[in-house]
Amino acid sequence: MNNDQVLTLLREVKSGKVSIADAQTALEGVSLSEEQYESAINHGVFNEPEPGTVVRASISPAAESWLVVVFFVWGVFWTTYWSFTLTYGLLNHWDQQQLAFHLGMTLLTLIMMGVIYLRFVLPDLVIVKHRRNKYIPIKDTNTWKKYEA
Repeated sequence: MNNDQVLTLLREVKSGKVSIADAQTALEGVSLSEEQYESAINHGVFNEPEPGTVVRASISPAAESWLVVVFFVWGVFWTTYWSFTLTYGLLNHWDQQQLAFHLGMTLLTLIMMGVIYLRFVLPDLVIVKHRRNKYIPIKDTNTWKKYEA
């Protein structure tokens, strides 16, 4: 993203360096025509990107969040707990229903960790690819072969 004055001002307001009233005063004389406003809104939304460009989300994933780290520590603990109790139950001939419960809890914990990983840790990255037009070459009828059954 470009670091223009408005974006820099918004970041300073977010961090608390500049108050909202000072930011409003700084932007008081700014005016846009309707065409400029529409083009600013539609820019990037309706423009088709070139094939092969990498498009990133404007909000980066929160992989550094302490809540995600705590969730993964929680998930690793419960996954090892349920898998070890499943192994213990297999060795001690537990009932099938009890073993199924422990296996289900292990898989459920792994699925929850996978969903959190996909949602919050994996980067939002899209590589734009467009379909190519189909090209069907002209087949010379003289090269056809006649098959007899």
